[in-house]
Amino acid sequence: MIKITKDISKSIKQKWQQTKPRSKFILSFVLLCLTVRSLPLFAPIRPQDIAQNQQTLEFIDRNGLPLGTILTRDQENTVVVPLEQISPLFINAIIAAEDKRYYQHDALDIKAIGRSLLEAIQAKQIVSGASTITMQLARMLEPTPRTFGNKIREIWLSWRITAGMNKNQILQAYINRLPMGGNIYGVEAASRAYFGISATDLNLAQATILAALPNDPTDLNPYYNWSLLKQRQIYILNRMVEDNYITSAEAEKALAEKITLQPKNQGIIAAPHFLFWLSQNQSTAINQNLSTTTTPTVIRTTIDRPLQKFVTTQVQQVIQNLTPYNVHHAAAIVINNQTGEVLAYVGSPDYFNTQKMGRNDGVQALRQPGSTLKPFLYQLALENQVINPNTILPDVPTYYAIPGAKLYSPTNYNQDRFLGPVIVRVALANSLNIPAVRVLEKVGVEQFLNRLHKLGFTHLQASPEHYGLGLSLGSGEVSLWELAKAYLIMARQGEIIPVVTTIPSKTSPLFQQKKSQDISLLPQAESKWMLIANMLSDTHARAAEFGVNSALNLPFPAAVKTGTSSDFRDTWAVGFTNNYTVAVWVGNFSGESMVQISGVMGAAPLWNRIMLHLHEKMEPTAFPPPKNMVQRPVCTISGLRPKSDCPSVITEYFYPEKLGEYEHLSDNYSVGNLPDEYNEWLAKQNKSSLVSGELKILFPQEDDYFLMDDVGGEKKLEFKLVNSRENSVEWWLNGEKLAVNSDNSLFWKLSPGKWTLEVRSADIIDRVNFEVKLPNKSPYNGFSIRVRSQES
Repeated sequence: MIKITKDISKSIKQKWQQTKPRSKFILSFVLLCLTVRSLPLFAPIRPQDIAQNQQTLEFIDRNGLPLGTILTRDQENTVVVPLEQISPLFINAIIAAEDKRYYQHDALDIKAIGRSLLEAIQAKQIVSGASTITMQLARMLEPTPRTFGNKIREIWLSWRITAGMNKNQILQAYINRLPMGGNIYGVEAASRAYFGISATDLNLAQATILAALPNDPTDLNPYYNWSLLKQRQIYILNRMVEDNYITSAEAEKALAEKITLQPKNQGIIAAPHFLFWLSQNQSTAINQNLSTTTTPTVIRTTIDRPLQKFVTTQVQQVIQNLTPYNVHHAAAIVINNQTGEVLAYVGSPDYFNTQKMGRNDGVQALRQPGSTLKPFLYQLALENQVINPNTILPDVPTYYAIPGAKLYSPTNYNQDRFLGPVIVRVALANSLNIPAVRVLEKVGVEQFLNRLHKLGFTHLQASPEHYGLGLSLGSGEVSLWELAKAYLIMARQGEIIPVVTTIPSKTSPLFQQKKSQDISLLPQAESKWMLIANMLSDTHARAAEFGVNSALNLPFPAAVKTGTSSDFRDTWAVGFTNNYTVAVWVGNFSGESMVQISGVMGAAPLWNRIMLHLHEKMEPTAFPPPKNMVQRPVCTISGLRPKSDCPSVITEYFYPEKLGEYEHLSDNYSVGNLPDEYNEWLAKQNKSSLVSGELKILFPQEDDYFLMDDVGGEKKLEFKLVNSRENSVEWWLNGEKLAVNSDNSLFWKLSPGKWTLEVRSADIIDRVNFEVKLPNKSPYNGFSIRVRSQES
C-alpha cells in the first residue's frame, strides 16, 4: 500500500514538472480561489446570529390615553415577520426590482457583474450595479462607505451569509430590514404605517409602491414625492411583466388603482419627539431586562395628552404668525414643579414633516442661550456676597482688552442705549448686558461655570478661557431640556429634584424611576433663589426695556427670563409660577437668522399662551417673600435711602445685617456724586441731574490718551461738559482761550502732545489733563481707541 502511494506521488510530481508554466499559474490560481471561497464555510452567519430582537413599546399618557407605539427598541420603527406572512406579490416585486436572478445564483451574480463591467466600459461610466440581495443584506448588517476595500469586505460577508443561511432565510432577513422612509424599516412596518394593513394583505398596487421605496427612501417619500414614486412603480411593474410574474393588463390595472395613504403619524398619536427620545434613552435598560416577545410593553408616561396637543397647536400657530420674519421652528416643554414630571414635550412644529427638518428635536438640540443664564449668575453673586440687592451697577460703555483681538465692548439688545447707574433688580429684569458682564468679572468665569455644571448644564465642557466673560451673555451651547431643569431648581428655591418622564407601574418594573431619597439643596441659597424669582416677576422693574404690556406680563405672579442669541438666531423664554415651569425656544434648526425677532417677540408669545392655558381654571399663589430679609425704600441711582434729589424710588430687600450700612451711607451720599466711569455716558445725555456741581467736564476724562494716524483728512475731538447754570463758558487749552459759548460741547482739531483742558463760567472752574499720541505702526486706525489709566 505504501509502495502504491509513493508511486502515485512520484507520478504527480513528474506530471507537475512536465506542466507548462502558464498551466501551473492557472491551476494555482484556481486552487487559491477554491480555498478562499471555502473559507466562509468555517465562519458561517446563521439566522440566529442576525436575529432582530424586537420589543414593541406601547406608550400611554398619565391618564391612560394612548400616545403611540414604537415597534422596536430604538428609533427604528420595524416589525419582524416570517416570509410566509408577506404577500407573494411584494416578494416577487422586490426580487424583480433588486435581483431578478436571486434564486439562480450564489452570493454573487457573475452574469450581472460581467454585464455591469461591459456597460461601464462602453459608456465610460458606471451604468448599473451588480449588487445581489445577499450583498445588500451584508451592507445593511455592516454599513460602511463605498470603497474598494469595503466592497471586498461586503463580498466576504455575503459568502459567510450564504454559508449559513438558505435563500428564503436570506430573503426574510433582507425584507425585514429594508429602509422604507423616515424611521420605518421592513415591509410589515411600512405596510402598517402607509396603508394600515399587514404585509400579508398587500395587493399588487400597494406591493409595488412599497417595493419602490428602498431604492431612495428619502426622495421617494410617498407623502411629499408621489409622482417620483409612481415613476419607480412603473419600472417595477414593467420588470414584473418581463419576468412573467404578472400580465400587462394586471400591471396597467395596478398602476391606475387609487391608493389611499394613512395619516403621516407612523402609528404615533402625540408627543413623537418625546417617545423616541424616551425609548432611546431607556434602550440599555430594555436590552438588559426584557427578552424577545410579541407582547407590547406598556409604558405609562408623565405626559398629559390634552396639554401636549394644546402646546403642539400653539407651536404651529406661533410659527405660522412668524413665518414672514423667516422663523420656521419652535420647541417647548412643561414641567410640574411639585413632582418634576414632564407634562408636555414638543420638539418641532411637525415631527413627520421631514422636508422641514421636523424630526429635529428642539428640546434636546444645543443652541446659544442668550441671556437666559443671567439669573443664575446674579444668584451666585448674591450668594457669594459679591453684590447686594441694593448694589448699583454701571450700564455704560465698557471696554475689555482681549489678547490678540480687538477691544471687547459688549452692548445691550438695543445696541446703543445705556441706562447709566442701575440697581441689580433693574439690571436683571431688563436683561442689561454690561452689568451682567461686570458681575461675571467679579464672580469669576470658572466659579460660574462650576455652578452651571451643578445645575445640570452638562454640555458646557470647554475651559473657562474658552467661554470668557461672554458666558454671561450665552457664549456656550445648552439645550432647552437643560434650561428647563435649571429653572425648575430656581422655582423650587434651590432644591434639586430629578425630572421624571415615566410613572412607576407594577406591571412595568423596567421603567420605574427611583425617587431620589436625597433631595439636594444648593448651600445656604434659599433666600437668594427667592429674591431672584421676585426680581424676575417684577413687571415694573423690566418696564424700561419691555414695557408693562408685553407678552411677559401675566394676570398672575410669574417669573420669566427671555434670551436672544447673536444675529437673531435663537429666541428663548423660560419661566415659572409656583405650579409649573415652561421653557420655550423659537428659531431655525438651520441656524439661519430671523428678521429682527427677539426673545420677547419670538418665544415670549408662545410662553404666554402656554402659561395662560395652564392656569385658566385656577390662578397660582404669589411667590413667598425672600426669607430672613426686610424691605426698605431705595433710590434706584444710589441704592440708598431716597433724598429729594432722587429721580426714582423703589422698595428693595435687605439683609438685616446690612441695614446699618444702608443708614450710614445714606447720610453722606448725593445722586450727583457719580464716579468718573459714568462720564462718557453722561456726555451723551441731553441734560442730566446726576452730575454734582454746576460745571463739569465730561469728556475727555482725566489722564485719557488718544492715538491718531495720518490717514484721511482732519481729525477732531469733541469736548463735552455739563453746565447747569447755562451761562456762557470759556474754553481754555494749555492756557490759550479757544472759544466762548453757552453750548455744552466744542470740537477741537487733534494735535499730538500733552494737554490741559479748562472750562470757566463766572467763578467756577473745572479742568482735566489728556494726551494725544502718534502711534508706531499701531494696528488701529483713527483715534477711536481710548485707553484709560484706571478702570473703576
